[in-house]
Amino acid sequence: MREWLAGCPLSPPPADESSSCGCPPSDDPNHSSILTQRRLYPSKDFSAAGSLLSATSGRSRLGTQLTPPRSVACVAPPPILCPPFIYKARLFLWPHLLLQIRRWPKVLPKGNMDFFYGPGRNHLFVPGPVNIPEPVIRAMNRNNEDYRSPAVPALTRTLVEDVKKIFKTTSGTPFLIPTTGTGAWESALTNTLSPGDKIVSFLIGQFSLLWIDQQQRLKFNVDVIESEWGRGADLDALASKLAADWSHSIKAVCIVHNETATGVTNNLATVRKLLDEHNHPALLLVDGVSSICAIDFRMDEWGVDVALTGSQKALSMPTGMGIVCASPKALEAAKSAKSVRVFFDWNDYLKFYKMGTFWPYTPSIQLLYGLRAALDLLFEEGLDNVIARHSRLGKATRLAVEAWGLKNCTQKEEWFSDTVTAVIVPPHINSSDVVKRAWTRYNLSLGLGLNKVAGKVFRIGHLGNLNDLQLLGCLSGVEMVLRDVGYPVKLGSGVAAAAAYLQNTIPMISSRI
Repeated sequence: MREWLAGCPLSPPPADESSSCGCPPSDDPNHSSILTQRRLYPSKDFSAAGSLLSATSGRSRLGTQLTPPRSVACVAPPPILCPPFIYKARLFLWPHLLLQIRRWPKVLPKGNMDFFYGPGRNHLFVPGPVNIPEPVIRAMNRNNEDYRSPAVPALTRTLVEDVKKIFKTTSGTPFLIPTTGTGAWESALTNTLSPGDKIVSFLIGQFSLLWIDQQQRLKFNVDVIESEWGRGADLDALASKLAADWSHSIKAVCIVHNETATGVTNNLATVRKLLDEHNHPALLLVDGVSSICAIDFRMDEWGVDVALTGSQKALSMPTGMGIVCASPKALEAAKSAKSVRVFFDWNDYLKFYKMGTFWPYTPSIQLLYGLRAALDLLFEEGLDNVIARHSRLGKATRLAVEAWGLKNCTQKEEWFSDTVTAVIVPPHINSSDVVKRAWTRYNLSLGLGLNKVAGKVFRIGHLGNLNDLQLLGCLSGVEMVLRDVGYPVKLGSGVAAAAAYLQNTIPMISSRI
């Protein structure tokens, strides 16, 4: 919008104003935008604003180098057509817009570095997106390809087969969808259910809340079982609802395996056991976005009908691929489901699967090669070893929190997450200050508290392509941050507790023995 408005001059400049903005004479026809500003506000100096308005003045709004600057004072934006109706609107918008523009230099970085430069690597310890390993980055560093050539279907065929392994299924059918976890949610719901169908869904934190919101907006009849944030799903309540549902009106049970807002992991085996005990045919739909490839997940054994994950979590890839896996029962339900779907329709995928071309629309070639590299790394380490590594990192983090004298948001050990730990801060500290201080001083990225726990917890993510020494570096940084914000932690206390545990539990690297 900023560049668009700047490219809509109110009127051509008079001939004698060709250099009145302080720049050398310019033959750029859009140079008039700066001149127009000067006529509207003759007492103001718009040289800084002009350079910020320009898309070719050397820096974008966030400091990314675009092209060599043509003038140290100002350069006009590229030609952009302006609809007639915007002329009058621009007269109203300019004063407020220019006021905001003049404030930008106070908060934006100087120089030519991308965004906000800090020396060394950013220590990324949010619970997703996560660190991307170098082999995955290199695998994605390639040109586009014709996805209708024999190469891409051949690649996709291996991916579809190998993705089954991370879900631990032999009978499931995976769909590699260019979307996020939110899109994967919608795919799971709309392909298996019809508007008005009754769903039992557990509200235990921010992401289960968002999924419930999506379910309601898609016109399903959602029966919400809510628990205190920091507690797991109330399975006793589920048992009561299943026992009372003689007519089998409940068509699906939806549950988030690992709630990243509070660091709570639910017991899916028990959910399946309850469904079987009551001989209930409801589908079991599971959000495994922050659990699959990091926490033990057994699709076939636990009778999960639809499971889903996202590429930016434990797979350690960029955001952009939602992976959904459907059981034969779910595929059968899709034949009668009446929810409207187009982009997420499994039937389109299945048709192209049978044809051997796999893609109903253009896939991201780079993400496909990234997924190939990510799966290869997981299989080289061994999926069970990957899960054990996450268990070790989660335990070490919790030991550090205990040594700091702080509490875990998760209220019982049975719900502890091995991919994220939500740490409760004392009442006199705002957890947002912890996150802000970590980023501004130590180049350490921690997770904010969300919704009901905003300001009360900060989150340490420990998932993806991450090792023990990286975690110790994070814990060291957290200790310094806690001291900075006024919490009297003893430096080294949490690191020592975690290191003592890790030193006795870290296995040898199998490929180096």
